[in-house]
Amino acid sequence: MFFQGGSMTIEVIEAIITLLSGLGILLVGFKMLSDNIERLANVGLKKLFSKTSKNIPAGIGIGALTTAIIQSSGATTIMIVGFVNAGAMSLIQATAMTMGANIGTTITAQIAALGSFDVALYATLLSIVGMTIYMAFKKEKIKTTGLAIAGLGLVFVALSIMKNSMSIFNTLPEVTSFLSSCSNPFLLLIFGIIFTTLVQSSSAVTTILISMVAVGMVIGGGETGGNAILYIILGSNIGSCSTALISSLGASVNAKRTSLIHLMFNTFGAILFFVFLLCVPNFMDATFNKWFSGAPQTSIAMFHTFFNVLCTLIFAPLSKYFVSLSQIIIKDKKNEKVTTFIDDRFLHTPSIAIDQSTKEAFRLGELSMTALKNGFDMFIARDYERRHKLREDIQHIQSLNEELLSYLVKISSTCKLDTQEQEIGRLHKIINDFYRLVEIADNMIGYTKNIINNEIIFSDKVIQELTVCMSKLEDQFNNLSTLNSASHYKTKNKIIEQINKCEDSIDNLRSIMIKEHITRLENNECLPKSSGVFINLISNLERAGDHLFFVSESMIEKINKNIHFIWIFFNYVIFLKNHINHWLIDF
Repeated sequence: MFFQGGSMTIEVIEAIITLLSGLGILLVGFKMLSDNIERLANVGLKKLFSKTSKNIPAGIGIGALTTAIIQSSGATTIMIVGFVNAGAMSLIQATAMTMGANIGTTITAQIAALGSFDVALYATLLSIVGMTIYMAFKKEKIKTTGLAIAGLGLVFVALSIMKNSMSIFNTLPEVTSFLSSCSNPFLLLIFGIIFTTLVQSSSAVTTILISMVAVGMVIGGGETGGNAILYIILGSNIGSCSTALISSLGASVNAKRTSLIHLMFNTFGAILFFVFLLCVPNFMDATFNKWFSGAPQTSIAMFHTFFNVLCTLIFAPLSKYFVSLSQIIIKDKKNEKVTTFIDDRFLHTPSIAIDQSTKEAFRLGELSMTALKNGFDMFIARDYERRHKLREDIQHIQSLNEELLSYLVKISSTCKLDTQEQEIGRLHKIINDFYRLVEIADNMIGYTKNIINNEIIFSDKVIQELTVCMSKLEDQFNNLSTLNSASHYKTKNKIIEQINKCEDSIDNLRSIMIKEHITRLENNECLPKSSGVFINLISNLERAGDHLFFVSESMIEKINKNIHFIWIFFNYVIFLKNHINHWLIDF
């Protein structure tokens, strides 16, 4: 097989097609592996991201672990940008987690380097093993595990295909001569940047490089020594930032700063190593190639890990300076829209998207409760001019309600777990009940207009009783917020008792107030024209209490389900313990 008349033979064309096919299988394999591992680890990922703090080492660890789990630094950085855009993560936290993501992504090269061992051939069987598990079982979690295993098997299948295609190129003098002549470090660096930007995966680029050296193909020579391939890896690290940069388009200022910090971190690290490698042209031969003699794939994978870990150790103490520099380059916008908790970047991780939607739902509830309180205060103060501000608030809440419901529909289209669908259903109920408070707040505008036009005056006692009722509604919402943030079951049970008592007291207060009003009417102590407004008002307040109670029921439904699962697990443990004891006695 060789070049004839300046054109490639059929065999070479077939080799190129095979290489591209192998690359396609590699990307599909990593997609299957990352998506299904991510699905299995959804709850764990949610907890990891929720535990972000100003502790930089902890943030680096969380970023590295998350990326190692989902096998994609691009997905991790997109989630980080999403959290920053949603206002749920600071720039310092995002910087630490981005550095960690760079470390976590090196696990991909380590997997690819396994191709240098005999185990790689047998690992290809994981594809059929995984698909057998997927087809043989009905339980969703087991099927997801099967797909993850199949994805890992496809990665090794792709590595085998790409290695075979590379062996064909290695027999062509023209190809080997061209690759060995590519010794300009600047061109190799730029090639790594452009190729990674086009492929949108530094993991794929590193894997291709590992496949090339596996068959003995040599890149560069002369003055670059064994460092030539390292310049491409440095370029791929810079090119990998394109995913986060694209993700930040149209996002908040801080989200754009996060992407810029990612770019600066990777670029500064690449430049630092670029200069070092120029000064030490035999670095690779004197270190990793020597330490892992006969396993060039492992040498590249180890350098990739070494490079990212060392850059993190160097730049982690400078995190605040990265943040400051990003703030200088990207200025704050005037009158920027206040960010919310939800963001489309979370959609590929449904558990995180649901968790953020829950926060957004309670933010909606807080705004709705504030609107109701403002409407009530407007009524008590008989200040009809406040209606303009109240209507603006109501319109804002309406927009938020529509955006949140639309977001839930998007989550529903991406999630595949029944438990997640049930959680989305509960959120729909909670949002609907919170939004009813806005409708009641809107009614307050009509009641205020009515008492002013008809010159209706309520006694101080009535005003006091109405204020007590409104105060209990605020207590009820505070109980719900506490219940939502509580983690211990005993604490939750105490809060549920308070919610039930508060609901009963609101109902009793309504009954008492209506009875007293009827008595006042019979004793000619108040005018009949006040009945319509008064009864409707107190009924509306009581209805607001009902909707808050309905929210608690939706939350309790989830709590009871979790307790049920714990009860089943506890009894199963007792069952096993008893049977083991019986077996030991019989033995």
